[in-house]
Amino acid sequence: MPLDPRPSDALLIVDAQVDFCPGGALPVPDGDAVIPALNDAIAHARASGWPVYASRDWHPPDSRHFAAFGGRWPVHCVAESPGANFPARLRLPAGAVIVSKGQSRADDGYSAFEGTTDTGQPLLDDLRRRGIARLHVGGLATDYCVRASVLDACKAGLEVIVLEDAVAGLEPGTTRQALEDMRTAGARVTSTKALGRDGIES
Repeated sequence: MPLDPRPSDALLIVDAQVDFCPGGALPVPDGDAVIPALNDAIAHARASGWPVYASRDWHPPDSRHFAAFGGRWPVHCVAESPGANFPARLRLPAGAVIVSKGQSRADDGYSAFEGTTDTGQPLLDDLRRRGIARLHVGGLATDYCVRASVLDACKAGLEVIVLEDAVAGLEPGTTRQALEDMRTAGARVTSTKALGRDGIES
Protein backbone atom coordinates (compact mmCIF):
# COMPACT_ATOMS: atom_id res chain seq x y z
CA MET A 1 0.00 0.00 0.00
CA PRO A 2 1.51 3.41 -0.95
CA LEU A 3 2.24 5.80 1.89
CA ASP A 4 -0.06 8.78 2.35
CA PRO A 5 2.10 11.77 1.24
CA ARG A 6 0.36 14.07 3.70
CA PRO A 7 1.97 14.35 7.13
CA SER A 8 0.15 13.45 10.29
CA ASP A 9 -0.63 16.49 12.43
CA ALA A 10 -0.68 17.42 16.10
CA LEU A 11 -1.42 20.55 18.10
CA LEU A 12 1.06 21.83 20.69
CA ILE A 13 -0.07 24.42 23.22
CA VAL A 14 2.96 25.94 24.92
CA ASP A 15 2.72 27.08 28.55
CA ALA A 16 -0.80 28.52 28.58
CA GLN A 17 -0.69 28.71 32.37
CA VAL A 18 -2.25 30.92 35.03
CA ASP A 19 1.04 32.59 36.01
CA PHE A 20 1.56 33.76 32.41
CA CYS A 21 -1.89 35.36 32.21
CA PRO A 22 -2.83 38.81 33.60
CA GLY A 23 -2.80 38.66 37.39
CA GLY A 24 -0.21 35.89 37.41
CA ALA A 25 3.35 35.97 38.69
CA LEU A 26 4.91 36.55 35.24
CA PRO A 27 2.07 37.89 33.09
CA VAL A 28 2.27 38.14 29.33
CA PRO A 29 0.38 41.29 28.25
CA ASP A 30 -3.02 40.11 26.99
CA GLY A 31 -1.87 36.52 27.49
CA ASP A 32 -5.42 35.44 28.23
CA ALA A 33 -6.61 36.99 24.97
CA VAL A 34 -5.20 34.02 23.04
CA ILE A 35 -7.42 31.51 24.85
CA PRO A 36 -10.36 31.75 22.41
CA ALA A 37 -8.00 31.09 19.48
CA LEU A 38 -6.41 28.21 21.37
CA ASN A 39 -9.85 26.77 22.03
CA ASP A 40 -10.68 27.05 18.32
CA ALA A 41 -7.46 25.20 17.50
CA ILE A 42 -8.28 22.53 20.08
CA ALA A 43 -11.77 22.08 18.62
CA HIS A 44 -10.31 21.71 15.14
CA ALA A 45 -7.68 19.25 16.34
CA ARG A 46 -10.28 17.10 18.07
CA ALA A 47 -12.54 17.12 15.03
CA SER A 48 -9.59 16.14 12.85
CA GLY A 49 -8.37 13.39 15.16
CA TRP A 50 -5.08 15.10 15.98
CA PRO A 51 -3.32 14.54 19.30
CA VAL A 52 -3.27 17.63 21.54
CA TYR A 53 -0.14 18.32 23.56
CA ALA A 54 0.08 20.97 26.30
CA SER A 55 3.46 21.89 27.75
CA ARG A 56 3.82 23.47 31.17
CA ASP A 57 6.56 24.99 33.28
CA TRP A 58 6.77 22.79 36.37
CA HIS A 59 9.56 24.31 38.42
CA PRO A 60 10.86 23.43 41.89
CA PRO A 61 10.51 26.34 44.34
CA ASP A 62 14.30 26.84 44.49
CA SER A 63 14.91 26.72 40.73
CA ARG A 64 17.99 28.59 39.51
CA HIS A 65 15.67 29.88 36.78
CA PHE A 66 14.35 32.34 39.41
CA ALA A 67 16.00 35.66 40.27
CA ALA A 68 16.21 34.75 43.96
CA PHE A 69 18.55 31.86 43.02
CA GLY A 70 20.61 33.55 40.32
CA GLY A 71 18.24 33.51 37.33
CA ARG A 72 16.34 36.30 35.60
CA TRP A 73 12.68 35.59 36.34
CA PRO A 74 10.36 36.03 39.30
CA VAL A 75 9.09 32.84 40.93
CA HIS A 76 6.40 31.36 38.69
CA CYS A 77 4.75 28.06 37.77
CA VAL A 78 6.03 26.18 40.78
CA ALA A 79 4.96 22.53 40.50
CA GLU A 80 1.55 21.86 42.09
CA SER A 81 0.93 25.58 42.73
CA PRO A 82 -2.23 27.34 41.47
CA GLY A 83 -0.14 29.48 39.12
CA ALA A 84 1.14 26.38 37.33
CA ASN A 85 -2.40 25.30 36.43
CA PHE A 86 -3.93 25.72 33.01
CA PRO A 87 -6.61 28.45 32.97
CA ALA A 88 -10.14 27.20 33.54
CA ARG A 89 -11.22 28.76 30.24
CA LEU A 90 -8.74 26.65 28.27
CA ARG A 91 -10.70 23.65 26.96
CA LEU A 92 -8.02 20.99 27.02
CA PRO A 93 -9.50 17.61 26.11
CA ALA A 94 -9.33 14.81 28.66
CA GLY A 95 -6.82 12.96 26.50
CA ALA A 96 -4.38 15.86 26.11
CA VAL A 97 -0.75 14.84 26.56
CA ILE A 98 0.81 16.99 29.28
CA VAL A 99 4.50 17.77 28.83
CA SER A 100 6.28 19.04 31.96
CA LYS A 101 9.54 20.97 31.71
CA GLY A 102 11.96 22.89 33.90
CA GLN A 103 11.60 20.25 36.59
CA SER A 104 15.12 20.29 38.00
CA ARG A 105 16.82 23.13 39.85
CA ALA A 106 19.27 23.67 37.01
CA ASP A 107 16.79 23.41 34.13
CA ASP A 108 15.35 26.59 32.60
CA GLY A 109 12.99 24.54 30.49
CA TYR A 110 12.23 27.04 27.75
CA SER A 111 11.50 24.50 25.01
CA ALA A 112 8.70 21.96 25.20
CA PHE A 113 11.21 19.57 23.64
CA GLU A 114 13.15 19.64 26.92
CA GLY A 115 10.08 18.26 28.67
CA THR A 116 8.64 14.82 29.23
CA THR A 117 5.16 13.32 29.25
CA ASP A 118 3.54 11.82 32.34
CA THR A 119 5.16 8.50 31.37
CA GLY A 120 8.62 10.09 31.27
CA GLN A 121 8.88 10.06 27.48
CA PRO A 122 10.58 13.03 25.76
CA LEU A 123 8.16 15.03 23.61
CA LEU A 124 9.99 14.27 20.36
CA ASP A 125 9.95 10.55 21.07
CA ASP A 126 6.20 10.66 21.68
CA LEU A 127 5.60 12.60 18.45
CA ARG A 128 7.67 10.10 16.48
CA ARG A 129 5.91 7.17 18.11
CA ARG A 130 2.62 8.56 16.83
CA GLY A 131 3.99 9.32 13.36
CA ILE A 132 3.57 13.08 13.75
CA ALA A 133 5.37 15.09 11.09
CA ARG A 134 3.54 18.43 11.25
CA LEU A 135 3.04 20.46 14.41
CA HIS A 136 0.65 23.38 14.86
CA VAL A 137 1.82 25.61 17.72
CA GLY A 138 0.17 28.23 19.94
CA GLY A 139 0.69 29.48 23.48
CA LEU A 140 2.90 31.68 25.63
CA ALA A 141 5.21 33.46 25.35
CA THR A 142 6.03 34.01 21.67
CA ASP A 143 9.47 35.43 22.38
CA TYR A 144 10.61 32.75 24.83
CA CYS A 145 9.04 29.32 25.20
CA VAL A 146 7.08 29.35 21.93
CA ARG A 147 10.19 30.45 20.05
CA ALA A 148 12.41 27.84 21.70
CA SER A 149 9.87 25.07 21.09
CA VAL A 150 9.38 25.97 17.43
CA LEU A 151 13.12 26.21 16.75
CA ASP A 152 13.66 22.79 18.33
CA ALA A 153 10.79 21.33 16.31
CA CYS A 154 12.26 22.69 13.09
CA LYS A 155 15.70 21.38 14.05
CA ALA A 156 14.15 17.94 14.56
CA GLY A 157 12.84 18.01 10.99
CA LEU A 158 9.18 18.59 11.78
CA GLU A 159 7.01 20.81 9.63
CA VAL A 160 5.87 23.62 11.94
CA ILE A 161 2.94 25.99 11.65
CA VAL A 162 2.75 28.85 14.16
CA LEU A 163 -0.79 30.10 14.85
CA GLU A 164 -0.10 33.81 15.22
CA ASP A 165 -3.49 34.69 16.70
CA ALA A 166 -2.96 31.96 19.32
CA VAL A 167 0.39 33.27 20.63
CA ALA A 168 1.37 36.35 22.63
CA GLY A 169 4.74 37.72 23.67
CA LEU A 170 6.23 39.62 26.57
CA GLU A 171 7.64 42.53 24.56
CA PRO A 172 6.79 43.82 21.06
CA GLY A 173 10.38 44.00 19.84
CA THR A 174 11.42 40.54 20.96
CA THR A 175 8.11 39.12 19.75
CA ARG A 176 8.66 40.49 16.23
CA GLN A 177 12.19 39.10 16.23
CA ALA A 178 10.97 35.73 17.50
CA LEU A 179 8.47 35.44 14.66
CA GLU A 180 11.22 36.28 12.19
CA ASP A 181 13.55 33.73 13.78
CA MET A 182 10.86 31.07 13.49
CA ARG A 183 10.23 31.89 9.83
CA THR A 184 13.96 31.79 9.13
CA ALA A 185 14.13 28.34 10.74
CA GLY A 186 11.45 27.13 8.32
CA ALA A 187 8.21 27.54 10.26
CA ARG A 188 5.12 28.90 8.58
CA VAL A 189 3.19 31.63 10.38
CA THR A 190 -0.56 31.69 9.83
CA SER A 191 -3.73 31.85 11.97
CA THR A 192 -6.33 29.50 13.34
CA LYS A 193 -8.70 30.80 10.65
CA ALA A 194 -6.52 29.04 8.06
CA LEU A 195 -6.92 25.61 9.65
CA GLY A 196 -8.35 23.28 7.05
CA ARG A 197 -7.40 25.45 4.10
CA ASP A 198 -4.75 25.12 1.40
CA GLY A 199 -2.68 22.37 2.89
CA ILE A 200 -2.72 23.69 6.44
CA GLU A 201 -4.79 20.68 7.43
CA SER A 202 -3.61 17.25 6.48
